Amino acid sequence: MSQHANDPTPTLPLPGEGVSTPPSCEVGDRGSGLTPPPCEGGGREGVERKSESFLDRWQELEWDDIGMQIRAKTAADVERALTTSRRTLADFMALISPAAEAYLPQMAAEAERLTRQRFGNTIGFYVPLYLSNLCANDCTYCGFSMSNRLKRKTLNSEEIERECLAIKARGFDSVLLVTGEHEHKVGLAYFRQVLPIIRRHFSTVGMEVQPLSQDEYAELKTLGLDAVMVYQETYHAPTYARHHLRGNKRDIAWRLATPDRLGRAGIDKIGLGALIGLSADWRADSYFVAEHLAWLERHHWQSRYSLSFPRLRPCTGALEPAVVMSDRQLAQLICAWRLFSPTLDLSLSTRESATFRNGAVRLGITQMSAESRTQPGGYAEGDKEELEQFAIHDDRPVGEVAAAVRQAGLQPVFKDWEPFLGR
Repeated sequence: MSQHANDPTPTLPLPGEGVSTPPSCEVGDRGSGLTPPPCEGGGREGVERKSESFLDRWQELEWDDIGMQIRAKTAADVERALTTSRRTLADFMALISPAAEAYLPQMAAEAERLTRQRFGNTIGFYVPLYLSNLCANDCTYCGFSMSNRLKRKTLNSEEIERECLAIKARGFDSVLLVTGEHEHKVGLAYFRQVLPIIRRHFSTVGMEVQPLSQDEYAELKTLGLDAVMVYQETYHAPTYARHHLRGNKRDIAWRLATPDRLGRAGIDKIGLGALIGLSADWRADSYFVAEHLAWLERHHWQSRYSLSFPRLRPCTGALEPAVVMSDRQLAQLICAWRLFSPTLDLSLSTRESATFRNGAVRLGITQMSAESRTQPGGYAEGDKEELEQFAIHDDRPVGEVAAAVRQAGLQPVFKDWEPFLGR
């Protein structure tokens, strides 16, 4: 999800411009009438002041209005977006609209051209390393939710060492560290302990954990942290409140401001995304992600960015998606993102089927996980479904996934950085 300082930054479109928004964190009756929690991190970093985070722009945008604008896009809007050389957020609206579904072949061809132009004939491989399934949040869609009767486990140093060796034996050199959100038992003290152990084994280390403060991110960077993925889940405040029942994750403002804290901390790569199927309008959520990316690229241009497309999958607790996105619609969304941001890393996990992933490598995807285990100890100890976060859909061995990538005429890349070069 790379974006460099000299790349053209998409200009902001009209929705929300001219809207007078009070300096508080209230959304008032915008969208569906919910006022989110106060803009504070529960004592973690204090109030996110105006103009310091994406909260300002988020408050200006009206969810229902965005959805109507997307659905109102016409074939002429789509054709204009396909032919322009510099695409705006208004063009992104057109490309994710229902009107663009008929243009998927043209979108796919242009997406592949732009991807090969920027990234070459390569697909980067990474793997998630689950360190703990402890969680102090109660979220309706996650297998790690504190209300689920699930065996809980946090890996110690020896177990982490075994996991690292098992992952390296599979050929991976890029790892994403994942935990539930439990800041007391799996917080900064734990990360200080385990990050140096893991860093010895891998050239690239990312994290997907609870949101931290700017100073905490800066400290972890000194210990070898390269990237942080922080998915908003949904940008629709009422839906967010409905699915986050207890815990710090209820604080939507703290989570929204996390990528800004990452940018200020100098983290090299920042990952964004929404959980497709959590809200009833995946197109509106996707547009909000685009707004978020545009904000970050303007304010934190030194960082690179990545994007994922998780669709709600079965897990313990079994929440039914509010909307089911078809494979064709997901392909449309991937292509729209590539056309909107040619330098953005686009990642596709094992949540998706082998068939879809085999085709998606030609649409704009640049990063893939393989042979993933979504429970602590899953690589060294084997599958333990009672510990896992969600069910995977592509369970092929990494060698088989790499072979499919080669068959598509692309090169699997397991290492693309050497730590001694610095960041």
